[in-house]
Amino acid sequence: MSGTPPDDGAHALTGALRAAGVSVCFTNPGTSEIHLVAALQDTPGTRTVMCLFEGVATGAADGYGRMAPVPAMTLLHQGAGLANGLANLHNAQRAGSPVVNVVGDGAITHRGLGAPLESDVAALARPMSQWVRSSAHAADLAADALAALRAACGPPSGVATLVVPSDVAWSPWSPEPPGPAAPDPAAPSGRQPHTTAPVDAPAESVRAVRAGPGTLLLLGGRTLTARGLAAADRIARATGARILAEPFPGRLERGLGVPFVERLSAAPETARARLADVTRLILAGASRPVTAFATPGVPGDLVPPGCTVTRLAGHGQDVADVLDEVADQVAPRTRPRPHEGLPGPRPSSGAELTAETVARVVGAALPEGAVLVDETNTSGAALPAATASSARHDLLTLSGFAIGQGLPLAVGAQLACPERPVICLEADGSAMYTLSALWTQARENLDVTVLVLNNRSYAILRREARRMLGPSAEPLADLFDLDRPDLDFVRLSEGMGVPACRVRTVGELADRLKGALSEPGPHLIDVPVPAAH
Repeated sequence: MSGTPPDDGAHALTGALRAAGVSVCFTNPGTSEIHLVAALQDTPGTRTVMCLFEGVATGAADGYGRMAPVPAMTLLHQGAGLANGLANLHNAQRAGSPVVNVVGDGAITHRGLGAPLESDVAALARPMSQWVRSSAHAADLAADALAALRAACGPPSGVATLVVPSDVAWSPWSPEPPGPAAPDPAAPSGRQPHTTAPVDAPAESVRAVRAGPGTLLLLGGRTLTARGLAAADRIARATGARILAEPFPGRLERGLGVPFVERLSAAPETARARLADVTRLILAGASRPVTAFATPGVPGDLVPPGCTVTRLAGHGQDVADVLDEVADQVAPRTRPRPHEGLPGPRPSSGAELTAETVARVVGAALPEGAVLVDETNTSGAALPAATASSARHDLLTLSGFAIGQGLPLAVGAQLACPERPVICLEADGSAMYTLSALWTQARENLDVTVLVLNNRSYAILRREARRMLGPSAEPLADLFDLDRPDLDFVRLSEGMGVPACRVRTVGELADRLKGALSEPGPHLIDVPVPAAH
């Protein structure tokens, strides 16, 4: 905070966060947040980004948190606004994205009157947050905001929610509370912020990786940066242990010059077969592998019977530091091996647009330093292979499976890294959840190129229904189609200020993608593809 005392609680909060490095706020505010909005506008160096829906604000904060050294702040409107943003807070928490989630609330003096928006904001926040607190006095707001920032950054990093009643925001700031603090209905939730423990590579993990064959190091979270991948590659090359990445990483550095790691398949049968001979599983920032959904008669746990499971780092430890320490112990003279290779051949210009040909066009076109946001769902199976030898880039995926993340994630990633182009591969059904993110892309003139892979269906639901129900799933097909009426993404995009086009061939896609990447500002390309079966 500057040397000038803040006028009120709202200015104390925004000043404290700005002094700590927080410079972006994604918001869809309401009446209860007017004083916080005014304070944001008064705080030098703070960029307030307007979103038309709270799910866009929370998804953008997720994307920003994955790519920036300091998290963004959100500002949401009471319990109802928080509820609108919960799906992408779920994704953020699953990805370990640091987010300072500020939610305005009705005045403390107004509670119990039955106002239309009155709700238990803390109770709504807890399932999607690792830390929750409700401020009771203006004098507490600066300290509470900094506590939320520490909790968001971790380790472990994640969503920290601070509830700010409107009269706490507008009350005059003073260095001391006006009296005894009221009971806090939103006391910090189960997972608390911890200080980083000293690096101490667990002895059993060192023994396990030295055992070599039969040992799998499953990477996730902070270990999927170039630094973590280098340490894991050293371990694998020195010991014979295998490495895999979790199926849906929050952020994975890939491409030429970065040690290659394959992702564990999201298909249960494929993943189970891949893990069948693993006798020692070390979780390095990753969760225990399970199937995404239950299937009748099929166990959900993918860990084979008799396999020993070890966590590389304890709660409050930085898993990347611990991984480095293990690598230094078991592979002191081994150097990491950067990935080398040539991108696969681009399909002929007259080839049909399919999920595979689209992936190959994207793989060939990825510029150095790009951020690739992938919410293609069923249409993305060919993408990992098609981009493995592309220029160095970061991949952001749908880590929490709550669809509607891709478009807002691209907003946040581009604001975090304005010098880097962002390519967002988006499924048609998922796009409609948070389509208004295009308006924010246009308003902020963000360098985002969106490819909507348009198969006119919720293809994943059709596929899963057939897998579970067999022929009896056919009567459900009409519920999964998105073709009555067809969604016109060109007109929808242009209506929100983003130039758009529709392509019909591989050649058209390659030309339009090249043009979009060479021009500043947002673009959308509608890419019709057949539904995967």
